[in-house]
Parts: sequence; structure tokens; C-alpha cells
Amino acid sequence: MNTKKRVVVAMSGGVDSSTAAAILVSQGYDVIGVSLHLFDYSPYTSTGFGTCCSIADIEDARRVSEKLNIPFYVINFEKEFKNEVIDYFVSQYLSARTPNPCILCNQKIKFRHLLRKAKEIGAEYLATGHYARIGFDEKTGTYYVKRGIDSAKDQSYFLFNLTQKELPSVLFPVGEYTKKEVRSIAKKFGLKISEKKESQEICFIPDKDYPSFIKKESALQGFDAGNIVNLKGEVLGKHKGMPFFTVGQRRGLGVAAKNPMYVLELKPETNEVVVGSKAELRAESCVVEDIIINGMPEDFKNTRCTVKYRYRTREADAVLTKLCGNKIMCRFLKPQHAITPGQAAVFYDGDRVLGGGWIAKYEKCKV
Repeated sequence: MNTKKRVVVAMSGGVDSSTAAAILVSQGYDVIGVSLHLFDYSPYTSTGFGTCCSIADIEDARRVSEKLNIPFYVINFEKEFKNEVIDYFVSQYLSARTPNPCILCNQKIKFRHLLRKAKEIGAEYLATGHYARIGFDEKTGTYYVKRGIDSAKDQSYFLFNLTQKELPSVLFPVGEYTKKEVRSIAKKFGLKISEKKESQEICFIPDKDYPSFIKKESALQGFDAGNIVNLKGEVLGKHKGMPFFTVGQRRGLGVAAKNPMYVLELKPETNEVVVGSKAELRAESCVVEDIIINGMPEDFKNTRCTVKYRYRTREADAVLTKLCGNKIMCRFLKPQHAITPGQAAVFYDGDRVLGGGWIAKYEKCKV
């Protein structure tokens, strides 16, 4: 029993974080539920708040807390979310990169600002509903992130940038269960959200309309018309702004071609979208910057691992080489498709997350 250990649970109103709170209550922790107010949807949609951290979700979290008989609070991090997540998201798109704001939200909002608040009220831990686990290396005395038991739901990819500063104070209660088991546990606790659907969208963008959101936030910067070209520089068509495109994109290019065409590269310096065949999209290596390492020596050389370079892609076998300036050269053993600047590349050794960083550029295979 853990009756003297206080834990704050970040409750989104979904089944995973609600079940995480229920599990901790059953284990005897002193549990406090907290929901975060992050974003006001009203300027972007006539329907008010959307999914994830909406008013409806916060009310779901409140009802779960009442059912579990735990205190519940709402914390307003709207300013922090705007400065550290939304502004990052927009600036990355305007720099011809495709960002993953969920990773930054975890790092900056949950495991920095919320963890700090949790400590201020005497909590030893912050818990979330992520499908991941925490491991401990007895040889080095360090903590690390592990995959969740449910391989189909594993979210360790989104947590690669947690460090020794945060990891000792983090709990992932549902990481030991499958999604099916989590829903079953929620039912046993009588939680009405046990069958609630998951949100698959970026929480602050209604209807997945990225360009419209970026237009509002950037005052139309980055939406100058430009050329769509092939690798030879030949003009194939026109585009209405680079934020409409991402590396690997096939649909909506506005280019008539005999064979399918894909976005190969975005060139902000010339405002060009480079397109080509699927074969021309293959990459043999990429440079990963701003790396965080939790499972390798700082001066490592030629380390074999697997790399996940997008959340929905299969991992690829690769060799990592340390570069200067907190960068890594990631060389794939087999060519990979659609390596996208701005996305995270996360390094694994089996179930263990070794670290990761942000893709800066990639080297195309010679066709």
C-alpha cells in the first residue's frame, strides 16, 4: 500500500487517464486529479471547444474524480501552451518542417509545468494515461522509458525526451495493460467513460485543417505562391503555399503526371516544392539534432539499434554515429521512405528507448 505517497494524475477525460487514476486509488496512493485548460477553440470554430482537453472532456474527468472520491482541479496553462507548443508548431511549418506538437506538449506542459505544480502541492509523482513503462538500470542507476505492453497502443515514441530529472517522478499505470484490459478495468470501477472513443487529431486544430490554422496564427506569412518542380528544376505546376505540403505527400499536389508523384523536399529559400517518384523518395540516412540520450554513452560510435522516424511507421534497423553539436548521423541498413524534417526519430534497443531527437535533413538514395 502507498497511503503516504501523493500522486497527481493528468486527466484528459478519456478512458486511459481515468483508468490510471482508478488503478492508483486501488493501490493506496493519495490521488489528486488534474485537468489542463490549454486552448480556446472559439476563434477557430463555431462549435466551441473540440476534442481533447475540451470543456466536455474536463467535465468527464470531474465526474470520474467524483466516482473515485478524489480531489479534482483544473489548471490553466493556456499561455504556456501558446508560447511553447502552438508557436513552435506554426514556426516549424513556416520553416518547411512537419512538427509533432504532442511530443513537445508532453515535455514542456505535462512533465515540466504540471510536474512542477505537482511538486508544489507535495506530490511525489505525476501520472498520465500513456501506454509506456518506466525501467531502471541498476548498473548505471538511471531510469529509462520502455514500450507499453500493448504493442498496438505503445506511446513510448512520444516520451523519448524525458530525462533523469523527470523520470524518477513519473508513473504510467496503464502501460502494463492492453487497451482491452484498460476498458475492462474502467468498467469494473463503474466509470461511464469505459467505452469513450479516442481522439486521433491534434487537439488544437479543428477538422485537421492545418493550413487554415497556420494562416490565422501567422497572419498569412509563408503562403506565397511558388513553383512545383522536379529534381531537375523543371517547373511542373504552381502551389499556394508550402504549409499545404509535407514530405511523402501524394494527394493534392495539383500536378498532372503519368505516374504517381510524391513530395520529396520543401525549399523555403526558393519557395519551391520538389516532387518525384516513390523511388526518388527513398533515403539512406538522416541527421537528427537536439538529441536526448538515456541508454548510450555520450561518446558512442557506430551503435546498432532500431529507429522509429514517425509514430505510424515500422522501425528500421540503423547505425548511429555521434556528430558534433548534439547531432547524430542515422544510417539505415535498408532504404526508408518519407523521412520528414521536423518529425522525431526515436532510438530503441528492444523495449528500451535509448533516446531520440528531431530530424533535420535526410540524404536521398542514388536512383
